Amino acid sequence: MAWLCAEYTAEEMLRAGALVEYRSLEYRAGRGALALTIHLCDGPGAPEAVLPATTIDEWLSLTSYGYPWQEWVEERLSTRAARQRDGAPDPDLALATAAWDWLRTTELLAADLGDLEPWHPALPLAAGVDEASKVWMPAWQLGLPLGHLAIHLW
Repeated sequence: MAWLCAEYTAEEMLRAGALVEYRSLEYRAGRGALALTIHLCDGPGAPEAVLPATTIDEWLSLTSYGYPWQEWVEERLSTRAARQRDGAPDPDLALATAAWDWLRTTELLAADLGDLEPWHPALPLAAGVDEASKVWMPAWQLGLPLGHLAIHLW
């Protein structure tokens, strides 16, 4: 149930931000990255209309440019998997692992921003960015900045 609550919270944040088309692959990547962040932070047990500022700050920190998010996710999932071996199966872990597998193995075609920090809300895109230039990237690399921006807009 905790995974479904995290996914619902992520979906509400992304829909409110209206950053990408609802139900697109980019949207799914953003929802997955944000839901993993919420869930692996031991996010809220039930969605709430108002989240504590400390929770929002933690999510912003974890999804910020330069944070080793991928390593953080893998470490949290492996820690939970190790705990699962000692007890009953964890359906939330199975759903989170499936989401991570999709984000890691699915590649999306996106604009090549080079070394820019695309998800910092205070920085405009550089004038030299050629949006026609596209690169394939793992879905999480596109979803993470979308999730970060959605948190800012929330």
